[in-house]
Amino acid sequence: MKTLRILAIDDHEMTMLGYKFILERIVFEGYSIIVDTANTYELGRKMIEESVHSFQYDILFLDVQLFPPNEDQPHTGEDLGVLARKLVPDTKIVFMSSFSDNYRINSILKSVDPDGYLIKTDIDPKTLEEAVKTITLNPPYYSSKALSAIRKKMTNDISLDEKDKQILYHLSIGTKNKDLENFIRLSPSSIENRKRHLKSLFGTENENDLALILAAKNRGFI
Repeated sequence: MKTLRILAIDDHEMTMLGYKFILERIVFEGYSIIVDTANTYELGRKMIEESVHSFQYDILFLDVQLFPPNEDQPHTGEDLGVLARKLVPDTKIVFMSSFSDNYRINSILKSVDPDGYLIKTDIDPKTLEEAVKTITLNPPYYSSKALSAIRKKMTNDISLDEKDKQILYHLSIGTKNKDLENFIRLSPSSIENRKRHLKSLFGTENENDLALILAAKNRGFI
């Protein structure tokens, strides 16, 4: 009997405990399943880093949107996925998120190349069982809505670098344009050029910064 070790990271504790309850009761021939949990980015990062020097997790289940306390710039499950790919490349990575927008999903496919993506509204005990078995034996696994989003042809191929994400974040928390250069190591002209490019990507070319932020939020980039 092989032990299948899973780490589930989600900031909604009741949701995470629900996953744990279901996952540990899956009947999977030849395997026993143990699920550890974390409800913040920092705790999840710590457990992933510690796994490098002890046992490595077989599967990571990551929520995309995490809101750790006292953070000036919240980290995401995508950041944890990128980290895990570097530290524990043999660990399978699966995202479980409410984001079903094809822009967001395809961004994560590029940055992390996960072994699965499940939309939370698709998740039930049967789906989780299918996901675990497929990801263990023959990945990848995508839930129906995730697969539909991945298949969509995108008119704009949105890929944001760290500077773009910083600009969106500071605009979203109300940082004034004249103060952006104090937080982002770019000249004012470079910041404006990037803002124009972002508005073009998100289809808000002729609108104000609020429209850009709303579009970015709707696609899960903030």
